[in-house]
Amino acid sequence: MNAKVLTPDCELVKSYINGNEQALEILIERHQARIFGFIYSKTENRDVADDIFQDTFIKVIKTLKSNSYNEEGKFLQWVMRIAHNLVIDYFRNNKKMSFKRDTEETSVFAKFTDESPIIENFLIQNEVEVDLKKLILELSAEQQEIIFLRMYQDLSFKEIAELKEISINTALGRMRYALQNLKRIIDKNNIILSS
Repeated sequence: MNAKVLTPDCELVKSYINGNEQALEILIERHQARIFGFIYSKTENRDVADDIFQDTFIKVIKTLKSNSYNEEGKFLQWVMRIAHNLVIDYFRNNKKMSFKRDTEETSVFAKFTDESPIIENFLIQNEVEVDLKKLILELSAEQQEIIFLRMYQDLSFKEIAELKEISINTALGRMRYALQNLKRIIDKNNIILSS
C-alpha cells in the first residue's frame, strides 16, 4: 500500500510542522477534491473557487507555521471550516450579486422552442431560488451560515453542531431565528416566493 494512504492526517500535520514540506502536499492531494468540490458547489464559479481554495490553504499554512493548530485528528473538518468561512466572507463582501436582465437578444425564453408548463415551472423555480438567496444575504452572518449549512450543504443539525462546536439545541435555535427573520423580511417587503 501507498504511504500516502497509510499515514494519518495528524501525523502528516506534525511532520509538516517539523519541516517536511511534502507532508502538506500529501494532505492537499488527499483532500483537494472534497474541499474544492465543496467550495465550487457554493460559488458555482471555477475562478472564485480556485481563489478561495488557495486562500484556504494559505490560512492553513499560516496557522500550522505559527504553531496555533490544535485540532489534532480533525484536520479535514478544520480545513472545511476555514473554507466555509472564506465562502461566507466572499458572499458577504460581494453582497451585490450579479444579475443579468433579459434583453430581446438574450432572453432565456428565446432558447426554448417548447413552452410547456414544465419549462415555465423550472424557470419560475430558478427565479424564486435566486430571489431567496438575495433575501438570505439580508440576515446576520450567523443566520446566513446556519441556513447555508442546513439548506445548501445539507448537513444535519448534529453535523452543524459538531462543525461549529455548539450544542444541537443552539444550532436548532439559530435556524429557528434565521427562518423567523427571513419570514419577517419576506412579509415586510410583500414578497411572494411561489407562482
